[in-house]
Amino acid sequence: MATRKKNSTYSRNENIIVECDLTYAVNKIGGRWKILILDKLAEKKMRFSELKHEFYYITERMLTLQLRAMEQDGLVKRTVYAEVPPRVEYELTEMALEFGPIFKQLSAWGGKHRDLTKKDIV
Repeated sequence: MATRKKNSTYSRNENIIVECDLTYAVNKIGGRWKILILDKLAEKKMRFSELKHEFYYITERMLTLQLRAMEQDGLVKRTVYAEVPPRVEYELTEMALEFGPIFKQLSAWGGKHRDLTKKDIV
């Protein structure tokens, strides 16, 4: 993945936007796949191959990029074992575990409002 210039408009705007606590939090879990990956890792530690199997619809490259981003953000801990073949496990950090109750509330809200929206359409 290409790196962004530090003085690009996007980078400057991002620095300003993350001054807001809510925007900072959403920025950490933003993206199409991060919440799904975090939710799955909340259940247990998983190897990369298990995650790849679980999220078969995500390309291997995208899964790798998302895991690396979450590792850099301190949400996921990556452990490499000195074995042949190499074994890599991913687990949530304490910081990421704090999202658990928030995700449950978001899920309940999403289910409620998705159902209401469906009723309105029919």
